[in-house]
This record gives sequence, structure tokens and C-alpha cells, in this order.
Amino acid sequence: MSTHPAASRIARRFAALKSAGRAGLVTYLTCGDPDAETFARILAGLPEAGADVIEIGMPFSDPMADGPAIQAAGLRALKAGMTLPRTLSIVSEFRRGDALTPVVLMGYFNPIYRFGVERFLLEAKRAGADGLIIVDLPPEHDLELCLPARAAGLDFIRLATPTTDDVRLPRILANSAGFLYYVAVAGVTGTKSADIAEVSAAVARIRRHSTLPVAVGFGIRTHAQAAAIARIADAAVVGSALVERVGGALDAHGRAMPNLVPALLAEVQGLASAIRSARSGEKDPTS
Repeated sequence: MSTHPAASRIARRFAALKSAGRAGLVTYLTCGDPDAETFARILAGLPEAGADVIEIGMPFSDPMADGPAIQAAGLRALKAGMTLPRTLSIVSEFRRGDALTPVVLMGYFNPIYRFGVERFLLEAKRAGADGLIIVDLPPEHDLELCLPARAAGLDFIRLATPTTDDVRLPRILANSAGFLYYVAVAGVTGTKSADIAEVSAAVARIRRHSTLPVAVGFGIRTHAQAAAIARIADAAVVGSALVERVGGALDAHGRAMPNLVPALLAEVQGLASAIRSARSGEKDPTS
């Protein structure tokens, strides 16, 4: 149960997806990659392209859970001048044009601690963020950020992995809100592909413990993989594959080429189409 009385924007979105009989698409991109202006244009176009929930990475110099593509994106963003205050400003600007699409901030505790937990939560909520994924704060440290975030009206989204057993899972779920993020492969992002049979069994096990929606990420790169996940989970998370497309659309000086934004949004459209047709028996027209 949420500690804040009104259903969150995330909860409302997953309820709408359930009512529509389909899974959602969660997109991940690193804030400010390759530069603030280009990222803001991508962000503004994501909802129309089909992103149901938008996960925004807060760049950090030591992203231990992220693979090479997202590490490189974070370094590009930091080099281009992205900071935590600028990240929140970009979220605020997005929110002025979109009141419906949930935004989740993903990152690490160190920059938040340095910024000030109370200040961060206040400004993140004010900017229009809906939830947090902070990968290096286990449940044993809920007093540090999780419980204050819940009290501030921000969903605190936990990660479960293939090694999370039935003893650990209830502890992870205890103060979770919004959705549970199931990491489909062991290791860092973007390095392996998900095994659908294993993911299906894991999602079924999680649902025996919780009514929270389950979003599956790590190792989802193609339209077919996204559709397969959409048949068994409440959402598919695509991150590294999109981040790699950003990195592949830069010139020799690291600047965005003209086709970056439309090409990236077209890929999101293709993923969304695959997910939307996954449970209807339709063939994905983009495959």
C-alpha cells in the first residue's frame, strides 16, 4: 500500500494498461546524452512515439550496474555539462508539456546524498518526477531514501534479479511502490539477452508475492524480444539498445547528427507497436 493517499501517475498508467489488456513500454535514456537540447527533443517525443513510462538516467561517473553503452552515455552527458539540477530542470520542462506520462529517475545514491536528500526529494517532486530507481540502496537502508521518498509522494521502485530467492523477495517488496523491476539477466545492462522461459517463471513467482506490476528489463534489444516479454509481464524495459542508437548517431566530434532524433523515435514506435500487438495475435507490422 502506498503511503500517499492518491494513486500515483505510475499506478494510474499501469491500471490503464491493464484495462486495455496490454503491456507497456518503458524506455530508458541517459539525461543530457548527447547534449541537453537533443535529449530534451527526444524526451518530448517519447510519449507520442509510444513510451508508456519514461525512465531517465541521472548521469554518474561510476555507474556500477550499467554496461558499456550506458556508461559511455553518462560520460557524454557529464562532459556536455549535465548535472543533477539540470536533470531536474529538464524533467520540469517536459512536464509542462505532458501531464500524463510517468517519469522515473534512475541512478545512484552518491549524487543525491551530495545534493541533499530532503532537497532532492522536494525538487524532484516539484519537477514532476513520479518515482525513483536507486540501484545501490538495498532494503537495509530504507531510512536513507526509500521511506522519505514514499513520504514525499515518490514511488520507490525496487529491482529483483534471477538470484533473488523467496526469502529475499518479500524484503525487497516491503516498501516498493509503482512497479517491480525484474532484471532478466545476471550482470550489467546491455551485455546478454533474456531467456523467456526463465523470465516467465520468475514473473509468476513474483506475482505470488505481490500485486505490483512487473516490468522486465536488461537484455531486451529487438522488437521480437520486447513482444515476448509483453506476453508475460506488465511492461518491457528497453534501455541499452536505445542508448546505443544515440551513440551510433554522433559525428566524429560527438555531436548529434540530423537523423538522431527522428531515427530514435522511429525505433521507439517500432518497439511500442510490437508490444501493443503482442497479446492480440497480430503480427507486428514493423518486424
